[in-house]
Amino acid sequence: MADTRYLDWPFFEPRHAELARTLDDWAGRHIADMHGPDVDAECRNLVKTLGPGGWLRHAVAGKAHGGAQEAIDTRAICLIRETLARHSGLADFAFAMQGLGSGAISLAGSEMQRQKYLPRVAAGEAISAFALSEAEAGSDVAAMACTARADGAHYVLDGEKTWISNGGIADFYVVFARTGEAPGARGISAFIVEAHTPGFEVAERIELIAPHPLARLRFTHCRVPASQRVGAAGEGFKVAMRTLDVFRTSVAAASLGFARRAFDEALQRATTRKMFGGVLADFQLTQAKLAQMATAIDSAALLTYRAAWMRDQGHNVTREAAMAKMTATENAQQVIDAAVQMLGGLGVVSGQPVERLYREIRALRIYEGATEVQQLIIARDLLRSAEPAQA
Repeated sequence: MADTRYLDWPFFEPRHAELARTLDDWAGRHIADMHGPDVDAECRNLVKTLGPGGWLRHAVAGKAHGGAQEAIDTRAICLIRETLARHSGLADFAFAMQGLGSGAISLAGSEMQRQKYLPRVAAGEAISAFALSEAEAGSDVAAMACTARADGAHYVLDGEKTWISNGGIADFYVVFARTGEAPGARGISAFIVEAHTPGFEVAERIELIAPHPLARLRFTHCRVPASQRVGAAGEGFKVAMRTLDVFRTSVAAASLGFARRAFDEALQRATTRKMFGGVLADFQLTQAKLAQMATAIDSAALLTYRAAWMRDQGHNVTREAAMAKMTATENAQQVIDAAVQMLGGLGVVSGQPVERLYREIRALRIYEGATEVQQLIIARDLLRSAEPAQA
């Protein structure tokens, strides 16, 4: 860790700073900063490494179910994602998906579901996935077309999901489908679908510029026991939004990790690259860019850890999480782009750290709500809070 002064901010307790420093040391010894040719195998190995290392315990809730705390500690989740992202984008992905994929079970699952799935997720023995998006229902969840029809003691799922992270390697998926209790978002329920369930298939694997397991899923008369429903019928949208409120803030933290790594690479280059009788850092243009990069990182960090702290205090953070996600991802893109420029030709060499970061950050500005969607969320929340004053 190059600059750890932010760990002394009042958002954190001493245990958070210790967590970040311990993980940074552990990751330096266990997480390789390389991506092999088999991304599926590497993700599986990362989950199997993070589990016994004790880090996946922070991704689930309930000590009786393998969790580190009774409730998910948002600040811990964010610090872990930021730290892992500095070391390896794929390691951050593997950790995050264990949390996002099982988050609905932690927040709204029955005791039986928690006992069955969460300890395996925490131990790295089962890989989870979160299946919400569809081809015509990404940001607009209410447009969901995948259905789940009640049939005695079962539900029958029909339809498709796409852009599903861990698709193809997950042992189980939390799938959101329309059950029809009410129009729009109020008629959606959540279900745990195990990968071996008849009628479920991985229809297509999707390749990205920053490789990680991603797939389109298909459900054809897929029968799931009613006991696999997560939460009450028709409450799936609320479950999904509660889950995203936790992990949307952590997307901002991952962006911080990418930005900090890019900044460290740029700073090292600027202070060692010989140019015109001095080094690159001697030039005022370089100094101004470094100042802009550092300020962009700190402003994003303040918003990110404000949102994380507020959620841990029990506040609704829909607006704050959206602000953090929007600012951190956009700022990280600018910081990484500046780092690429500062490294010159080396910055676009395949496999170099900043080249990988350039590919990895782009998706974060889209998934779990694109920047434009975060702007809508913020504006709508602001307008709702202004309504009483106008009356």
